[in-house]
Formats: sequence, C-alpha cells, structure tokens
Amino acid sequence: MPTSQAHPAKGSAPKARKPAVLPKSDGDAGVQAYIVSMEPWQAAIARRVDALVARHVPGVRKAMRWHCPFYGVEGQGWFLAFAAFQHHVKFTFFKGSSLEPAPPIGHAKEARSLDVREPDQLDEKQLSAWIRQAAAIPGWGGGSTR
Repeated sequence: MPTSQAHPAKGSAPKARKPAVLPKSDGDAGVQAYIVSMEPWQAAIARRVDALVARHVPGVRKAMRWHCPFYGVEGQGWFLAFAAFQHHVKFTFFKGSSLEPAPPIGHAKEARSLDVREPDQLDEKQLSAWIRQAAAIPGWGGGSTR
C-alpha cells in the first residue's frame, strides 16, 4: 500500500487537469468516460482498480454519482467510490471501518479511504481483499437508484 500521506510542496508538480464533470448515470459507460478524462497516471491506477472490482464482484453495479464513479451491489448499496485530485486518486470504502484491516484514512463514522499517488505501488492483494469484503456487506444507500 502507499505509505506516504504527505502532500507535495506547493509548486513542486504541474497542476493536474480536472477530470470531466459528468452527469449522473448508471452503467459502465460513465465510469469509463471519467477514467479516460483523468491524467494518464491517474487513469492507469483507476483502470487497475476498476478491473479488480470487475474480477472480484460478479455483476457489480457501476454508476456516476456526485460526479464520481461508484460501485455497488444491487439491493445492498454502494461499497466503493473514487475521485481524482491534483496529486492523488482517493478510493473510499463507504463501510471501510468494517474491513480488516481498515483502509488507512478516516476516523469519522464508517467510511475509510486510500490515497494513491503517482509513484505509489498498488498492493493489489490488499485492494482485492477490501473489495471482496466491502461487496459482501450492506453498503451505503441500500442500492437506491437516487
């Protein structure tokens, strides 16, 4: 897992472009459009996580909500979302405090996150474990299409 949580010094890296602001939608098309709109290094990370979700959660429900990709299980709610920021991609597990071990970021309520920066190496084994665990428990929103 990435170990650094410190932010780079101001002015130390070029400003990343913002991903596309996409409307609410259901299905893979919006998620893929968001990924394509990310910086290349961010898109590479997002594609890897998207592939892990597809591999470990048969029939995963994908959608765009609040301009971010969401992943869920029909009737159980959303278990994961992500968003691109200037220096990292944030992956948020909505019931992350229930995961073993819990993702490293967050102490309020149930959500826990992982920030992945360009030089970080993804621990795909740990991510896969979190994805499987998160998809197996009731998520956020109860699967509502709102």
